[in-house]
Formats: sequence, C-alpha cells, structure tokens
Amino acid sequence: MPGRLPLGIILLSLVATLAYPLSAALAEQTDEATPAEAPAAPLTLDSQVEVPFFLFSPSIEEEPEVPEMAFTPPAPLEPPPVKMIDIMLDWYLSPQHAALVIAQARDFFSLQGLQVTLSTPADPSVPTKLLAAGEVDFALSRQPQLHLQVHKGAPLVRIATLIETPMTAVIIAGDQPPENSEEFAALHYGFATQDSRAMVLSQLIPATPLVSENPPENLHYDAADALREQRVDAVADGFFHFLPPQLANDGVATTVLRTGKLDIPHYDGLILLANSEKMHRDRDVISRLVTALENASQWIIEHPDEAWQLMVQAQPILDNEINQGAWNDILRRMTLRPAALDYRRYAGFEAFLHQRGQIDTPYSVERLAIDPHSR
Repeated sequence: MPGRLPLGIILLSLVATLAYPLSAALAEQTDEATPAEAPAAPLTLDSQVEVPFFLFSPSIEEEPEVPEMAFTPPAPLEPPPVKMIDIMLDWYLSPQHAALVIAQARDFFSLQGLQVTLSTPADPSVPTKLLAAGEVDFALSRQPQLHLQVHKGAPLVRIATLIETPMTAVIIAGDQPPENSEEFAALHYGFATQDSRAMVLSQLIPATPLVSENPPENLHYDAADALREQRVDAVADGFFHFLPPQLANDGVATTVLRTGKLDIPHYDGLILLANSEKMHRDRDVISRLVTALENASQWIIEHPDEAWQLMVQAQPILDNEINQGAWNDILRRMTLRPAALDYRRYAGFEAFLHQRGQIDTPYSVERLAIDPHSR
C-alpha cells in the first residue's frame, strides 16, 4: 500500500542496527592488533551479514516428547476365583432339569465363576434333609415340600423356580378312574414323598377306619414296579410325563388325575432351595448361580431343538423316546425368570395348608422364599 516501506528494507535495517555495535567493537580490537586496513564497504541489499547465534537462541527449553500411545498393553484382568458348589437333584435326572444341564454344557456356570456338580439322591426324601444339615450347598424340591419342611423347623428357603407348574399327578392303574369318594378311599395308594402323602392323599382318602386297615405305602423310587406288579392301585405323586408312557410300553393302562382336580392350588413344580442359615453369607454366589440358570433357560426357549440335542449329548441317559416325547410340553412349563417370586402363590399355598389343618400358623412369604436379585 502507498506510504509503507517494503518488508525487506525493514528487516535489513533491523539487522544492521543490531549488528552495528558488535561490528564497532570488533573493529576497535582489530585496529589495536593489526595494521589499519581499508574501510569496510557500505551495506547494500546484496551484502552478506552474519548474525550472532545468541540473538535468536530460544529462551525456553523444549519439553521432551510425550508418546501418543502406550506401547505396552495393560495387564489382563484376573477372572474371579472359581467357586465349587454341589446341587442335589430331587429325582433321577430328566428333561425337567434342562436348565441345569444346559448351564453346564454351555458354560453359563463357569462364566459366573462357578463349578457345579449335580448329584442324584439315594431316596426322594434325602435332598432337603442333607441341605438342612449343611451337607450339600443347594437342592431341588417342590413348593409343597418347602412349606411343610419349613413348618417343621428345617432351615430352607426358595431361591429360584425352574418349573412353574406341578409335574406330578395321581396315577391310577386301569383306564377307568374311580367314580366316587368311596371308590377312591378303597384304593391302595403309594407315594414317594411325605408332602404328597400329607397334601394329596388327605384329599383322596377321608379319615375312616378303612384307612388304618389299608395305609398308604412309601414307594421311594419304585412307583413303576409297584403299579406293574399290582402292589398298589395308585401312586399319589407320579411324574405324569414319564410314568404313564413307561407303563404303557409294558402293557399297563393308567389314568392320570391332575392336582387341579383335587382343589389343590397351583404351585411351583420344581424349585431350587438354599440353607436359610447360610443364605446371607452366600448371597453373591446365589445371585450368580441364578443368573446362570436364567441365561440357560432363555437359551433353551430360543433354541429348543438345539437344546434337546445338546442335552442328550451331555447326558446320553436322557436320550429315549419317552423323554423326547415330553420335551415340548416341559418347555412350556419352564420359567424364563427363575429368580422372580410369585408372592401371591406362596401366600395362597400357606393359607390352603392352614385351612386344611396341615400347619398351625401361616408364615410370611419372606420366611419361605426370596428373589435373590432384589436388594
């Protein structure tokens, strides 16, 4: 723009101004040491000027370079220590235990830091006894048995539900069921568990002298042989998915009487129990265990055919026509949220037992069952 000097002239003037005192000092020293020389040529735009380095040396030291990323990866997180637990089944292994089998086969337990051992009881009455005595960590049972055992002082508590409906029924030999209460009372009954004797048979058999003359028989695991050999006329708690078709293969006809027809309220058919005296100490383990069962149940429902194949691969003893025929119906009865607790169902069953005279005073639901995920 008009009125402004070119940038080159300005810079040259600045350099000359800074260099002049130094040049004069050097000239005086030279005059004293050497003979006089010809005067220096005047500075022009083409002159070569050396500027002392100290005039432009940085006043601030440069900081060391910082790497943009770490070259050494962080140490991997250590997995939680593995907790070994044992679960006693309620009966022989069957498709109703699918959530446990699949949780093992698909490593849902190990992902929760658990190593689980499943064991079969020597007698159906054993699991809750061993759990109450602290001999096993967890046990499977049925809701009615839980109520009656707790009222007898057993330290038991429900922590999960695997099957939401009853899995047993009254199995009667013959293709024609009794027509009246007198015919029901005349039958010779067998049972596998004391809760069935207390709950089911009291509905079928009135308190008459006939009962004392023909008392029910504890069959333990021997229900099929007892019906086949006509040692009993009916079984109070036979697994209706397995016992009738098993007997049919042997030519024995049966009639199934579901508990709903006996005015027995709906109840959870397969539950997981813990020792209530150890529950608070094992709360974290319980929560992880139930989470693994939920993951297994969800996977089974999403992949029923794959679940069946995986189950019989993991437990070949389950691979038979009777189990496969029951598989789809058992799937419909499995719970997707094992931890979820139906307060109304447990309170209602307490009221039912109280009305029937099976218990003296109803307990609160919290004394019988918990949702391990609730805080």
